Amino acid sequence: MSISKDLLAHALGVLTVAIWGTTFVSTKYLIGSGLHVAEVFVLRFLIAYACVWLISPRRLWADTLKDEGLFVLLGITGGSLYFMTENIAVGLTYVNNVSFIVCTAPLITMLLARVFTHSLRMRRRLVAGSVLALVGVAVVIFNGHFVLKLNPSGDLIALAAAVCWAVYSLLIKKVSGSYSAVFVTRKVFAYGILTILPYFAARGWSFPLQGFANPVVYGNMLFLGLIASFACFMTWSWVVHQIGALKTANYVYLNPVTTVVASALFLDEPMTALAYAGSVLILVGVFMANSAPIEER
Repeated sequence: MSISKDLLAHALGVLTVAIWGTTFVSTKYLIGSGLHVAEVFVLRFLIAYACVWLISPRRLWADTLKDEGLFVLLGITGGSLYFMTENIAVGLTYVNNVSFIVCTAPLITMLLARVFTHSLRMRRRLVAGSVLALVGVAVVIFNGHFVLKLNPSGDLIALAAAVCWAVYSLLIKKVSGSYSAVFVTRKVFAYGILTILPYFAARGWSFPLQGFANPVVYGNMLFLGLIASFACFMTWSWVVHQIGALKTANYVYLNPVTTVVASALFLDEPMTALAYAGSVLILVGVFMANSAPIEER
């Protein structure tokens, strides 16, 4: 039964990242329709929160004040701060830089686990697999046109987004053993929404209400809210609980693979030979890293 659950967890990890890799298409359509990235974020989290509330017991608070604080941090690192830093970075530096830097999250997760929790033995196969996958990410993203163009402010903010996701991955492991995936997901959405509100207090809301009558807007918004947020955050929480934060985090490397496939399918951007080669490197690297024994406490 445990082996079956582990296989299911790995399959759901792949599926979740595959869905997340296609969300840029929906986001691009929504931004093109006039929504701001912050408006997209808060709407998708509101839809997801409403869905979780319908199926979740009406329990509001965690068992302890410390756990409640952890949920606040989860809402920030996996929600408001992560999405805002990633999107701000895109506006300040090259998109390729952001894509590559954010994909260092699994390596950062591994390093943070080693340094702060002392819960990981750095096995060579794990490190080699992670590095190989990251090389594959670079091949896919830069597509043979790599030129080192640093933009310190934008690149540092992109790195902050990667650190946010790494911290989220480790914190979700702490609470997933004590609370259900549904409860954890609802708390993440709640605090993600609450911690983004100061942004709107300063900037205000710009998208008109009548704009939601556009099928492109409500169709993509429902996909982001129901599938990419509601369903995927719950599956991610369960996968972390089942196979651990480090193995789950390695599936982030697959994001560029699903992105280039989605680009080919929906935006008519052709798959190049380098994209195929990089995808193979990513798949081999993720397999190596996730087949390595990992000791987590």
